[in-house]
Amino acid sequence: MNLEDIQNPHFLKSYETEQLNKLAGDIRSFLIEKLSVRGGHLGPNLGVVELTLAMHKVFESPKDKFIWDVGHQAYVHKILTGRASQFDTLRQYKGLCGFPKRIESEHDVWETGHSSTSLSAAMGMAIARDLKKTDDKVIAVIGDGALTGGMALEALNHIGHEKKDLIVILNDNEMSIAPNVGALHNVLGRMRTARKYNKAKDELEALIRKIPAFGGKLAATAERVKDSLKYLLVSGMFFEELGYTYLGPVDGHDLDDLIENLSYAKKTKGPVIIHVLTKKGKGYEPAESDKKDSWHGVGPYKIESGEQIKPQQTGPSYSGVVSKTLETLSHKDQRIAVITPAMTIGSKLVDYGKAFPDRLFDVGIAEQHATTMAAGLATQNMKPVLSIYSTFLQRGYDQVVHDVARQNLNVLFTIDRSGLVGADGETHQGVFDIAFLRHIPNMVLMMGKDENELQHMVYSALKYEDGPIAIRFPRGNGTGVQMDEEFENIPIGSWEVLKEGDDVAILTFGTTIPMALEAWEILAKSGVSARVINARFIKPLDFKMLNELYAQNLPILTVEEAILQGGFGSAVLEHAADNQANVLIDRMGIPDCFIEHGSVTKLLEEIGLTTPDLVERVKKLVKRKAEKGLFT
Repeated sequence: MNLEDIQNPHFLKSYETEQLNKLAGDIRSFLIEKLSVRGGHLGPNLGVVELTLAMHKVFESPKDKFIWDVGHQAYVHKILTGRASQFDTLRQYKGLCGFPKRIESEHDVWETGHSSTSLSAAMGMAIARDLKKTDDKVIAVIGDGALTGGMALEALNHIGHEKKDLIVILNDNEMSIAPNVGALHNVLGRMRTARKYNKAKDELEALIRKIPAFGGKLAATAERVKDSLKYLLVSGMFFEELGYTYLGPVDGHDLDDLIENLSYAKKTKGPVIIHVLTKKGKGYEPAESDKKDSWHGVGPYKIESGEQIKPQQTGPSYSGVVSKTLETLSHKDQRIAVITPAMTIGSKLVDYGKAFPDRLFDVGIAEQHATTMAAGLATQNMKPVLSIYSTFLQRGYDQVVHDVARQNLNVLFTIDRSGLVGADGETHQGVFDIAFLRHIPNMVLMMGKDENELQHMVYSALKYEDGPIAIRFPRGNGTGVQMDEEFENIPIGSWEVLKEGDDVAILTFGTTIPMALEAWEILAKSGVSARVINARFIKPLDFKMLNELYAQNLPILTVEEAILQGGFGSAVLEHAADNQANVLIDRMGIPDCFIEHGSVTKLLEEIGLTTPDLVERVKKLVKRKAEKGLFT
């Protein structure tokens, strides 16, 4: 059938297994073709084709609620709910979102982009259903990696305690964004080897029922025999001890097996866990045989060979610069230890791990634990480095405040993907870290103008001994500048003047430095003399330089690729107010809204954060100064 003709999943009710298998093949071919052009989360979606088909056959979406954890594996769900015709716009500006999106479809009941949220959301929906006395089913799909998140474990415990009718599908592909770690992963590994457990248990129960009951003694003995078999076959029986009916492991690519177990779960009272074994990248050999998980999320690629088409790069990746600098410095300082919450590959720490296997700690999807663990290391005169994405540091906010900053512990945060990240959209844009870190006492926050300054910042931060310090850097590759061979120590709180000027001062840092330099040239040609300042320290500010700007009566324009509320511009305004500076200050940045998906260039145009916008704002500032006759 033509997948673009699908309007809703109801047609699946009449499909036999042979037809479903044929449809599964068509969906895989569709995904492989479409994602080869634009990229996206290929591996996770190829792995859940049969599972998604079985879910839509057994249940009735949107009456029954499907909650996808992380949401990156919902492409098949989007196809079956009438959105195949929009796949040419996937993850593009104003196009189909790469994650569930409530405004896209009534079938998307929960929006997400971060892991470990599905079970809590499902519990809320199950409680609402029971209070409203409706009969819809609630089904959460969570990966084995996401199950390591503390929030998921909290919800798992609560659901088991409340005994709500709720189905949890554990999509066990042994991989999340990187190979999974932790004791729970090992428990699941043992379960994968115990596939005959449920059959053996059922056969034993049938046998016991045939034995004449000679009082309670035999019944008690029989129960003990059942329990012994349970613990023998599946070590720990983790989920049943929590109060769940455990089904599985189920072959996640066997539609008959899936439909049978989903149908059984649908009729079962109380919480049910269906342990489904899937293969990431199923049906496309390059993705299926991938051991480095480079097919989790991909850019364009050649279908025949699997060769991924890399964009032209001008310099080393910012993540790689940080990792390489840490590796170099770790040879000289035995106190350095690096922690990452499941981002070893994304943060380019693989080589660091090879060089220092005993000093790289991947704690899994556990940002809160990672942050407090770093604090614990710091109490013992170690030099912990928490390598984390901006969007994921949000999840460890209380630990940053309570465990790190309050105790003034010397933890280095290397904050990857700061600023706009593009196609992953609003759940991943790293635009809030300045606002949620700047107001925390004892915190130092900085961002380099290029990859060379970034390496010096890592060096300087590790020399710093007086408390928590954070370096933010963008996604992608550097500008291709010459890299110094020797590291330099950058004085804390120091800015630098990149271009001199007497009419206006542009204060900016990081990714917006090139924009300011380009604007300087344009302004100079129109007779406006702008001073461009690399305000590389967001906290503390360079108070000496700010006071000089006030004394020189220069209007100030702050520019940041971050949320304006509570951001760098706000810090400058606060300082001016505290010092009663009679100065014109304007701010450019990200407005008070969530920024959706699209190319970074397109998004910057939409929010008015481009070189022409900057030039226009500077000219208006200069004009306001002249019209009001201020600072004469």
